[in-house]
Amino acid sequence: MDLADFKANNKTAYLAGLYEGLIKKIEDLEVLKKADPKMDELALIEIADLEKQKTDLWQKMEEILMPKAGEEEEAKTVIIEIRAGAGGEEASLFAYELSQTYAKYAVSQGWSFVLMDDSQSASGGYKEATFEVSGAGAYDAFKYEMGVHRVQRVPATEKSGRVHTSTISVAVLPVRQSTSIKINPADLEIEFTRSGGAGGQNVNKVETAVRIVHKPTGIAVRCQSERTQSRNKDKALEILAAKLEEQEREAHEAKYAAERKSQIGTADRSEKIRTYNYLQDRITDHRINKNWHGLERIMAGNLGQVFADLKEGLSV
Repeated sequence: MDLADFKANNKTAYLAGLYEGLIKKIEDLEVLKKADPKMDELALIEIADLEKQKTDLWQKMEEILMPKAGEEEEAKTVIIEIRAGAGGEEASLFAYELSQTYAKYAVSQGWSFVLMDDSQSASGGYKEATFEVSGAGAYDAFKYEMGVHRVQRVPATEKSGRVHTSTISVAVLPVRQSTSIKINPADLEIEFTRSGGAGGQNVNKVETAVRIVHKPTGIAVRCQSERTQSRNKDKALEILAAKLEEQEREAHEAKYAAERKSQIGTADRSEKIRTYNYLQDRITDHRINKNWHGLERIMAGNLGQVFADLKEGLSV
């Protein structure tokens, strides 16, 4: 990979510009050395410092574009977390509906889509829910779903016909078999409870559901999809590792955020990425400024074109 490759990629274009600036400074100092021998020693010291900066910048650019370790595992298993945001019951209903859209698409691709844990609202929607999707290409398909999704429609309970705006958030976490994250058992607080069903009733008289709190970060995860404590514990630990790895990735990216501000689609959870407008029968993705019509058809699981357009528009 050469400098032209880094300049052509908007993840590294800014750093490549800085790198070119360092080259120019070194060239100017070389000219100064020849023109004024008295400046030779001082110029050599400054050139050595600039050369080190060049090396560090090059390593940063290579690191940014380097394929992630465990990329094959990322493509096979992903955790999707959906949470209702602004809009109360209407938000929770849309959280449920979007989860069903994802489930139908996953099934159409031959992937498994398993509910790992959920908290239901009074209307039967999801206050929050966690799913595991497994299958070759699952992470590649869902990775651009991370962010805030906004829905605009007239709720079924709205007698005046007033349009409501609600939001939900989606988090997408790859699960890697070979991860660099090491979890110290002493840092974990583990609690076993009975698995809950719809409406909160217990569906299992044995305490198989597992809740794990990572004390250093305060991250809490829960799993009740499996029939045994040990399997639920293993699944919960997978989710925890994925969350810790995502936290580490975000911290790393934040370190270079100013340098990489031109990057398209940062997948920031606070960023509104998409609007579902039922009155206009239209879905709009704000990152690529593209509309799709036939909202009901898409919500029935026909996400193929949406995902294809996102991959083309957001991939770099």
